[in-house]
Amino acid sequence: MPYIEQFFLIAVVHLLAVASPGPDFAIILKQSIRYDRRTAIYTSFGIATGILLHVTYSLIGIGLLIASDERLFTALKYLAASYFCYIAWHSLRAKKPKVISDESQISSSLTVDIPSPKKAFFTGFLINGLNVKATLFFVSLFSVIIMPETPFAIKLSYGLYMTVATAAWFVLLSYLLTQARVRRLLQLKGYILDRVMGAVLLFLAIQLVLSDLP
Repeated sequence: MPYIEQFFLIAVVHLLAVASPGPDFAIILKQSIRYDRRTAIYTSFGIATGILLHVTYSLIGIGLLIASDERLFTALKYLAASYFCYIAWHSLRAKKPKVISDESQISSSLTVDIPSPKKAFFTGFLINGLNVKATLFFVSLFSVIIMPETPFAIKLSYGLYMTVATAAWFVLLSYLLTQARVRRLLQLKGYILDRVMGAVLLFLAIQLVLSDLP
């Protein structure tokens, strides 16, 4: 398969994967609702760096080793489920904001204890980096769609593209979710979505533990 065709196939598959609802989307929605645009964007960069982690170990073959070692994969699966539950617990505890007449007070009352950029970044990195389904996705991608004879430089360029594309997608999502009108609506009613996303993450954690992966 010509490299240009291979690239477009990878781009389409990656777009479908990154745009589908999952832990990454849930955490960006949570950060946008509870905190602010900067926090959501730093979290987006963390998610993209998680993609780079998956790409790196897939390129050097460690991803295949993880996927084929049942004990190692199971340990990673339970670690990921535990972290998902931790995030879900905080989301499920989201409270309805107090009735405040001043809009500026509404905004300030919901942006207390904003995490540092470093913490926001590592939250995104851990959500994506510990996602074992992402592990399987990249192992499959680099062993099935990307041919073994594909030069390392080309494989690396594919990986860098997916990293940048992931960052761009979630930064755009962060920007849209923190637009003034959307932001105000989320501030007033976002606690409901926060709880829903918490339930989604909890469901994903349970599904992960009960799944037959690998």
